[in-house]
Amino acid sequence: MGRHAGPANRALRLHRVEYARPRRKVPTATGRRSTRRSSTPVDFEPRPAVTTTLLEPILRDDMLVVDRVLRESLASDVALIRQISEHIVGGGGKRLRPALLLLTARACGYTGKHHHTLAAVVEMIHTSTLLHDDVVEFQLIVSVDSMRALHILSDATNVIAEGEVLQLMNSGNPDVEEVAYLDVIRRKTAKLFEAAAQLGAMLAGADPAIEDALARYGAHLGTAFQLIDDVLDYSGDHDAIGKNLGDDLAEGKPTLPLIRAMQVGSAADAALIRDALERGRLDDFKPVVEVLARTDALDYAHRCAQAESAHASACLDAVVDSPARQTLLKLAAFAVERTY
Repeated sequence: MGRHAGPANRALRLHRVEYARPRRKVPTATGRRSTRRSSTPVDFEPRPAVTTTLLEPILRDDMLVVDRVLRESLASDVALIRQISEHIVGGGGKRLRPALLLLTARACGYTGKHHHTLAAVVEMIHTSTLLHDDVVEFQLIVSVDSMRALHILSDATNVIAEGEVLQLMNSGNPDVEEVAYLDVIRRKTAKLFEAAAQLGAMLAGADPAIEDALARYGAHLGTAFQLIDDVLDYSGDHDAIGKNLGDDLAEGKPTLPLIRAMQVGSAADAALIRDALERGRLDDFKPVVEVLARTDALDYAHRCAQAESAHASACLDAVVDSPARQTLLKLAAFAVERTY
């Protein structure tokens, strides 16, 4: 099959991030160290197959198989490609999206092997690394021999790409409203959660109503995770979350806490946030955090995340109880209780 064969293959090529060079740490305005591209090679530290303790007991063996699929699929004689491939398998992250696919497949009684392959594809899409001229994911999906899987993933990548574009358009724009912002994160972040959860049910041949319920579970879960990420960017611990506090502000991202603070705060509060967003000024990080505290904007965003978590849990009502279903319920709670 040619590398440009068909609209589905083209759809899978839309969502990408350049991995041309590793990054080096440089000082930021807050005294933390940020990352910028460097030509100096780096080594990625290995990680356990499952990086969220909650998932370790039930998914460790499955995740080891997913890692093997990733390594075999991304094998290359090119040193940099090998290094990036190892980053996908051994780098940071919670591995939630592939875990979600494995869990929903198990919750629906799946006993085959294709869930490992599709979980690897989901992880590759999440890392946005389309190596081997973007054909790897397509070949893996074809190996599953499911046009529905291809349709679900191609639709997801299209929606994610749209979310990326919308986020770029909103950058530095303090006039973004809450509804518009939620639309962005449902496209950019929640859509892949939704697709992962749906794929597990689809593989198991679940009833359409169950498949739909699990897809909605994934969408609500992904939204909750992103909203908590928004909160942690202004209140988390740097070492725990693995990123610099204020990164969203420095990039001019109008996230929900900022939008809420501008809605309910004073004119002076709103002006400060507007200026910080438009200029991407980390010098304003501390004053902005003070505004968020005065306006209870972080609490508001947290409550919104809790509502999404509750919706996710409710979607599981129709799923037969099992250890996998119980883990999905715990995952919904973890989404809003986490500190990283």
